[in-house]
Amino acid sequence: MTIIEGIVLKERSFGEQDKFIDVLTIDRGVMELPVRGARKINGKLSASTQLFAYSRFCFEQKKNRLYINSVEPIHIFYGLRNSLSAISLASYFADIVRSCTPELTDSENVSRLFLNTLHYLEKNLRSELLLKSIFEIRLMSEIGFMPDVIGCRVCGNFEPDEIYFSVKSGGFLCTDCCNSPDEYSFKLKLPVLSAIRHIVLSDFDRLFNFRVSDNTLERLSAFSESYIISHLEKKFNTLDFYKSL
Repeated sequence: MTIIEGIVLKERSFGEQDKFIDVLTIDRGVMELPVRGARKINGKLSASTQLFAYSRFCFEQKKNRLYINSVEPIHIFYGLRNSLSAISLASYFADIVRSCTPELTDSENVSRLFLNTLHYLEKNLRSELLLKSIFEIRLMSEIGFMPDVIGCRVCGNFEPDEIYFSVKSGGFLCTDCCNSPDEYSFKLKLPVLSAIRHIVLSDFDRLFNFRVSDNTLERLSAFSESYIISHLEKKFNTLDFYKSL
């Protein structure tokens, strides 16, 4: 018998009453689990295996198949359903995590990032655009695509007024050292660079504790979105839907 904690990222129906769920676990990455009878009106596993339910799963393996014996809900993010944009953004986050499954050799930090971001999103404690940028940049950092934020790659300048940050190479040049920025470069001012540094380098207790101006947030969001799409080499329908709202 095995017990794990995890949050449901996706549901897929099969048969008349059953479903599969993809679960982001604390120490096993993303697992696919079958849930029998979950679609019954009075199914005892329905609530604790729904989308964005954070639960404690008890299962066993028989002949290379996993079978859930019981599930105990820890927290179900019901508040996300009060806002179409919030539930859509959460779905985008879940899609990103599922696409990163091969890179999740240690999923503890990714699970913590996902749960913390959903908490702030559910409680409306930070703007959606800020949470989106935090999640995109920090997730890339946790799975091995951390941007180089220390200094200009030529002169080492730590606080240039303006920079060209390449989402492809993951580093930046100050404007004095960059004669011909590549097509993947974003021209950013120091406040945007400072925000990226905070997201990449802060511990989890301080990760969400900062504010930026509207102009800085707009550039930060454009950069973070381009960065994650460039490195994952994938576009997300959930992101397109969120942006259409």
